[in-house]
Amino acid sequence: MQEIEQDKAQTPAQSTEPPLSSATPSGAPVAEASAGQADTAAEGASQVDVIPSLEEMLRKAELAAQEHYDAWLRAKAEADNIRKRAEAEVASAHKYAVESFSTQLLPVKDSLETTLTVENASLEQLREGVTLTLKLLTQVFEKFGIREINPQGEKFDPHRHQAMTTVESDGPPGMVMQVMQKGYLLHDRVIRPALVVVSKAKSQA
Repeated sequence: MQEIEQDKAQTPAQSTEPPLSSATPSGAPVAEASAGQADTAAEGASQVDVIPSLEEMLRKAELAAQEHYDAWLRAKAEADNIRKRAEAEVASAHKYAVESFSTQLLPVKDSLETTLTVENASLEQLREGVTLTLKLLTQVFEKFGIREINPQGEKFDPHRHQAMTTVESDGPPGMVMQVMQKGYLLHDRVIRPALVVVSKAKSQA
């Protein structure tokens, strides 16, 4: 018995705890799986963050497009209003272009009517009345830039004169021998050419 107890005392006690190891190969896949799950979660969060940003950009783009469309509609309406006003002004200008001229002609008509109301007027009185009326009319013409074309003795000008006939003359050909009807200019524009008789060289006998 004493020997058995000595043997037990000499035999070292075996530990029941598992040996510690500095490396655990079986734990590596677990760590990698955890890292992969973290990356996936991060990517999902990133996508969630990006989607609202795109929606916000789309919303802003739609608002900007609507603002541009509204501005275009306002500009179009304003352009239409300007065009209509311009057309109305042009139509009014055409309609009342002779208003001032007409106003200036009224005294001429008054003078003619006054002359006609004189009872038993002599020829001299009628002449004086007509002369006064003609003077008034000439003043109106001058005021509005209407001038006579009276080319008696001048060289024939086809731009201002209209030859009604020709007559032989001892003088140079192409001269205005007679004015049958005066012409008129409105500033520099011919509104009626003068009707004239033009000279031509005598025929050789």
